[in-house]
Parts: sequence; C-alpha cells; structure tokens
Amino acid sequence: MKKDSNYSVPGFLASAVSAGLKKTSDLDLSLIFSQKKAVAAGVFTANKVKAAPILLSQERIQKGFLRAILANAGYANACTGDKGYKDAIQTADMVSKGLNIPPEETVVASTGVIGAYLPCNLIKKAVPSLIDKLSPHNFESVAKALMTTDSFPKISFFKGHADGCPFHLLGIAKGAGMIMPNMATMLSFLLTDINIDSQTLWPLFRSAVECTFNRITVDGETSTNDMVLIMANGIAGNGTLTKKDVKEFEKGLTDVMGTLAYMIAQDGEGATKTVIIEVHGAASKDDAHTAARVVGNSNLVKTTLFGQDPNWGRIMAAIGRSGVTMEENKVQIWIQGVKIVEGGLMTTEDAEKKAAEKMKRKQITITIHLNQGEWKDRITTCDLTYDYIRINAGYRT
Repeated sequence: MKKDSNYSVPGFLASAVSAGLKKTSDLDLSLIFSQKKAVAAGVFTANKVKAAPILLSQERIQKGFLRAILANAGYANACTGDKGYKDAIQTADMVSKGLNIPPEETVVASTGVIGAYLPCNLIKKAVPSLIDKLSPHNFESVAKALMTTDSFPKISFFKGHADGCPFHLLGIAKGAGMIMPNMATMLSFLLTDINIDSQTLWPLFRSAVECTFNRITVDGETSTNDMVLIMANGIAGNGTLTKKDVKEFEKGLTDVMGTLAYMIAQDGEGATKTVIIEVHGAASKDDAHTAARVVGNSNLVKTTLFGQDPNWGRIMAAIGRSGVTMEENKVQIWIQGVKIVEGGLMTTEDAEKKAAEKMKRKQITITIHLNQGEWKDRITTCDLTYDYIRINAGYRT
C-alpha cells in the first residue's frame, strides 16, 4: 500500500472548489474526469428512499461506461421530488457540456442535508472553474471536498502488475455518520487504469464491496445517498487478464476498499475507539454475519466500549437477541485476547480487570466463539460517545 501524497492514476484528472454549498468556505464541489471512456460499475444504497443523484446515476451506469463524476457536499438532494431529479440532470449536463462528452457518461453524487433543494445557480457558477482546474494531482482535494462531518479525508492507493504492465488503483471515500451499509453507507469513488471488461470487473467489484464496505457500522443508519463507483480506463495497456492478473487486481480492490472502510469506522462521529467484532464457530454464514452485526450495532455494547468497561453481559444479551443458533453454555468471549467468558459464564474478576486495561487502547478486538459450526465473520465498528449526540443534534443548525 503506497503511503505518499502523490496520488494519481494515468488518464484521470480531478479538481475541487468552494462553491458556497457548505456553511464554511471549505471545498464542497468536486469533479473526476477520465480522459478516455472508462468501463464502470456501481453499487447503490438499499434504502427505499433514494436521493435524486442515486436515481440518475443508477440509470446512467447501466450502459457500463462513464467519463465524469460531479460530487457535491452540503446538500443531499434527497426527498426533493421531480425538481430534485431535474436538478441532478441539470448539474450533470453542465459538466458534460463543459467537457464536450455525451450526457449519459456523466453521473452525480451528493451528500449533506436531506430535504433541501440543490442550489444549481451556485454549481453553475463553479463548473467552469472546476473544469479549468482539472489536474492529475488533485485527488486529495476531492477527498476533502466530500467531507461533511468527517474529521479527515479518506484516500487509499495500490499499485500492481497485469500482463507485465503496471496498473494503479486509487480510492476516495467520505463517511462518518449514517453508517450501516447494506451496500455501503457513504460515497466512494475508485479509479484504475487497468484494462478490464465489465463482465470481469463487476463480480470482482461487488465481492470487494461485500467484504469491506459491507462489514462496517457506526450507528446502524443507512443513508439515502450511498454509492460506490469504479471507473477503469484501460490506459495501462495490458492484454487479456490471466487468473494471476485477476487475483492481483482483486487484492488491490480489497486492500483499497478495506483501508477506506476501516477509516470510515475509525472516523465514526465522535468515536474514540475502532472496534473489530469477530464471530467464530457459527452454524451458518448468515449467523456469523448477523451475530457480528447485532453486537456491533448495539448501543449498550458501544457505550460500554466508550466507558472502557468489560461488561460482557451486554455482549451476551446482544447475541441472544440476534436470532442466531446458539447455546448460552457454549459461548466464549475474549476482549483483546483476554478470555472473560467461558461456557456463558464469567471467567475471573482478574480477567475482567485485565480486559478493562486493554480497553484503553484506540483499537479493540472482541472475539466471540459460538461453538455451533465452522462459519466466521467480522464487523468493524466504533464506540458511541457524547460527541455523537452533539454532532447530530446540531447537524442542521
């Protein structure tokens, strides 16, 4: 994983400006442009209330190709009816005309307050500047422009080889609140220069989303605007991908998305700890996932984590109400490697004290063994703090 700040992918340009969409003068409008028609795929929110940019982008990506993504922060353009949908088309058309590309090759993404109409006049004024500032080295600015309640920009990079040719993979994401993916609760854009067809890209992309973005939770909330998009422009020049090449690309996708997903959980609104919930010995794949997610979403467990209290009874209660196959007297629980539950009962007071000491860390792993089968899964979450309430109570004010 590359760690320097010179993020770029051949054939992709980016820019970001302050268009006046946020309450501050921070960057709030960004553009990503592929100089060559790119193979594209997307995964979108499972929420039945879908924002206008989701509806438009879902429709346009069906053809499997894109050239541009226009993203704004400050206004979600959700619950805005026909006007919101027309506004999404209008802003996308501003970009496609400015870039002289077909309208159907431009999609839009929005994040911010639900129910407020998009100020298209401000976007119209800003689009010429966005286009003028397009550069191969502005991706960190895009990451900053996407931020709402995020405390830091989220970007990740991978470089690999396919058919002897180097390829690059860049991922950008935003997300800190309303995080409980049934897909992925955030905005994320992935860009690569690998030459890949849509039939190969789609299953690899969907699988990577499932094991990364779909394995995090902050507050159990699924938003109206969530999307993950990928564009592959083929400029790397590789030929048909071999099985080895596909594995290399799949590794890159999982690395980049996994890093971004961890950053989102780490940046959970008001969070002080990142927490990994591991479930082992489940009777089925679904049981493993469900148990991990129910524990990870439990407000009682999350407040216990904030208080650094190894209150294992809350973990047991969450497992018990999850509906998974379990027997209380077979459950084992560890906190950061310290076994605090054996056979559904507390081990020792000394173990609890050791666990409490371990809970002072910034990252904690809770391991649960159900002893019902061979299935396992994990969820990455965070603690629940006073600041989460403060941030969300004053989100619009």
